[in-house]
Amino acid sequence: MSMIFPVVLCGGSGTRLWPLSRTLLPKQFLPLVTRKTMLQETLLRLGGMAQLQAPLMVCSNDHRFLAAEQLRAIGVTSMAQILEPAGRNTAPAVAAAALCVAESDPQGVMLVLPADHLIRDVAGFHEAAATAATLAGAGRLVTFGIVGREPETGYGYIERGDAIPGAKKAFRVARFVEKPDEARAREFIASGRFYWNSGMFVIKASRYLEELGKYRPEILKAATQAWSKSTRDLDFMRLDETAFLASPAESIDYAVMENTKDAVVVEADIGWSDIGSWTALWQAGSPDTAGNVTLGDVHTDNARNCYVRAENRLVAAVGVEGLIIVETADAVLVTHKDCSQDVKKVVESLKSKQRDEYLVHKRVYRPWGYYEGLDNGERFQVKRIMVKPGSKLSLQMHHHRAEHWVVVSGTAKVVRGEETMLLSENQSTYIPLGTKHRLENVGKVPLHLIEVQSGSYLGEDDIVRFEDDYKRS
Repeated sequence: MSMIFPVVLCGGSGTRLWPLSRTLLPKQFLPLVTRKTMLQETLLRLGGMAQLQAPLMVCSNDHRFLAAEQLRAIGVTSMAQILEPAGRNTAPAVAAAALCVAESDPQGVMLVLPADHLIRDVAGFHEAAATAATLAGAGRLVTFGIVGREPETGYGYIERGDAIPGAKKAFRVARFVEKPDEARAREFIASGRFYWNSGMFVIKASRYLEELGKYRPEILKAATQAWSKSTRDLDFMRLDETAFLASPAESIDYAVMENTKDAVVVEADIGWSDIGSWTALWQAGSPDTAGNVTLGDVHTDNARNCYVRAENRLVAAVGVEGLIIVETADAVLVTHKDCSQDVKKVVESLKSKQRDEYLVHKRVYRPWGYYEGLDNGERFQVKRIMVKPGSKLSLQMHHHRAEHWVVVSGTAKVVRGEETMLLSENQSTYIPLGTKHRLENVGKVPLHLIEVQSGSYLGEDDIVRFEDDYKRS
């Protein structure tokens, strides 16, 4: 049996799960179903699989430190972390991963997994993956077909053809079908010949590159150039931007699977969901006797079949039915479950109005820790800052603002111009406008401080970096 290389795709913005999922903190990095994030659950369910190698991560430049930190938190070391300069859908991303795998093992088989799916039957997933890996080792291009029990219109479908001799629940792919309307979806489910398209694949790296070159040579050319010109940045492999952006944006399905003569579907009845909407998350939850799924500080009275999530404060749902109610620090969503796919329109509207609520939460994560907006007004804003033990911000200065720092807990090493000082709890310092400065946590516990900014412009782009451990520009 060939070595299996998990390829975990961490792209995507999860706009249908706004206001929890946002551009700089999308759903794959959030703990939606369990206390672990979706990415962490994806990696942890690989445990116990035979012939498994370290995972290969493909993520965006904006999320590179998020992904690295979440792997570290669960004790997983990646084979490599490939950075896409921009999203080009799955076909180019997997091509870059295939080139990496082929360099390591010419016979290597890729297990391609989105980072944001739910799978409840891990043993069943392992069994289906083992069947798929055997078929992939023999040159087949395999996808998982999810056994659907309801006419879901949010998924694509796969129609199965003849059974593959000697392989359990494996069939030739007769055709792929785009997301159907409800009437067609009902026909598909009733026929027993159709599966939901999971978006998970098992393919030998060399075969994928071969088929991609046959059907989409322009994608293969761009990915090959981007990989050959890639550069190492800390623990990341940064694809060449010009070459990668020259690639057409296409999915694996469009580019390869719908064209190849060797497409196979393995039946997978594994409790799968892509958690593609708030309704899907309600379905994945544990409802009370009235059908409500609640998280956080929630009170319900005569409410039925609702999903209510409180992140920061008490939320009360009284006399309502079939609603999605999600509260965050700076936004609240209320919609009917039947309209949950339309949440992305809110994100589009916010984006068009250049509002920040689609992009970031009030708490913004950085490789050194996080900051959180507490208050703001004309010419001032207040932030809470946490710096992890042993971490430090860049040596920087600002053209338009001054800053006051007050240490709440922990020990801070502060560089201010030519001075260096240590500050502990209840001590403070002032950073004048235009002064080079740096903040470092030299203690063994998290450093918490309050930052008060004042000036004519307080945007995050007013930062000039002189030195940075994380090689940010």
